[in-house]
Amino acid sequence: MKEKLEELKKRLALVSDLHNAEGVLSWDQQTYMPPRGAPARAEQLATLGRLAHEHFIADQVGALLNELADGAAKLDYASDEASLIRVTRRDYDKAKRVPPALVEEITRTTSIALEVWTQARAESNFKLFQPHLEKIIDLHIQLADCLGYSARIYDALLDQYEPEMTTAQVEAIFTPLRTELTALVQAIARKLDGVDDACLHREFDEQEQWDFGIAVMRQLGFDFDSGRQDKSVHPFTTGFGLGDTRITTRVDKHFMPAMLFGTIHETGHALYDMGYRPALDRSPLAGGASLGAHESQSRLWENVVGRSRGFWKYWFPRLREAFPAQLADRDAESFYRAINKVEPSFIRVEADEVTYSLHIMLRFEIENALVERKLKVADIPEAWNAKMKEYLGIVPPNDAQGCLQDIHWSIGSVGYFATYSLGSMFAVQLWEQAVRDAPTLPAQIERGDFAGLLGWLRGNLHTHGRKFTLDELARKITGEPLQARSYVAYLKNKYGEIYGV
Repeated sequence: MKEKLEELKKRLALVSDLHNAEGVLSWDQQTYMPPRGAPARAEQLATLGRLAHEHFIADQVGALLNELADGAAKLDYASDEASLIRVTRRDYDKAKRVPPALVEEITRTTSIALEVWTQARAESNFKLFQPHLEKIIDLHIQLADCLGYSARIYDALLDQYEPEMTTAQVEAIFTPLRTELTALVQAIARKLDGVDDACLHREFDEQEQWDFGIAVMRQLGFDFDSGRQDKSVHPFTTGFGLGDTRITTRVDKHFMPAMLFGTIHETGHALYDMGYRPALDRSPLAGGASLGAHESQSRLWENVVGRSRGFWKYWFPRLREAFPAQLADRDAESFYRAINKVEPSFIRVEADEVTYSLHIMLRFEIENALVERKLKVADIPEAWNAKMKEYLGIVPPNDAQGCLQDIHWSIGSVGYFATYSLGSMFAVQLWEQAVRDAPTLPAQIERGDFAGLLGWLRGNLHTHGRKFTLDELARKITGEPLQARSYVAYLKNKYGEIYGV
């Protein structure tokens, strides 16, 4: 068994290297590549995507998995060896159903679409992006048909980001959550004047914002010998193997939280990517367990920690030192309330915690309608605006602040959005368990000491890489499945105190 396992690892390492090379080119496209490089880059990415897929679905990989199956059944389920065989088998069986030509075409199409989306967003011109999105949706319907599904076509796409979770399970979570969130938003709406966030909309020097963000990153635990931060149209995190993690952010000189919380959010992702064990590198076990697990880390650091009163007891004096004129009339408490102001808004990544999941539900529902052919791509702006009116009571003034704001569809991430809310729930569930295990964590954060929380996350979550599903991790770490109860209680307690509702 040992010899065959080593042969499997060797083949999987080659696939990992090809994907990481693909990742470098994709990162460059979103950060430094000149616009005219898009056609050539699309071909390069298509070639690498096809090669990685072909090497992964090779008959030799399938044969090795078959030969290792009996031995794996005798191993501890949680062992690296059993997990590698189990997770690779799951990935292999799905990938084997997808023709390399389809993988190549999706990669080529999305690489070109990214550049068009960037222009369309800048011009607020959905029609410019529409034909590219139509092709992306068509290709993903083909992909779902290849992957297979038993109930809903969206199941096949969701499973790529949240293994073993179904559309029905997400809807069962979202339906009662929508009721709870809507009621809370309505209660707060009667007291919106109770929080003043004018200080956030003053002019903040872009370089000073950047420098402050870097200081926060360092203190949270971001290792600049293993990563870097750059600027992009839409913040994201990517990695090319252990020791090389990249994040991006964007800076708005008239709204400081865009950069600050975008940076903290992506730092959460990066800390996860930096935290799995070296033994898992260059294998399907490297990286985060799922997108929901990954989003739990970004949402935990951005919101549960980064928007907490304790966090700003430490950081506000330092922020006011960086921006004395802009924050002269504020103290830590009034700033804490300002950054937690609840108000329906157009931009998802700048939404408050209470309304955020309503943005996600909107996207989840539109994606389902698109792949089920119940909604035409041409009708997205109208459908988007109608759901914004229904859920948040506002209508975007243009497509840039509406259906063109997110990068995800342009890069082919269809089936992704639900994981943001799943991650928000899991973040609170993890935080509650962390505080049970280490009751002094809140006091440590007030002192600017984040090593205790990061250490707990490394030991309980990060170390496992992709060995377990989100449900398995929830049960393993907290003793119960993923649940929304803690998340709802957290929101009601926090915002009930802020707004007196």
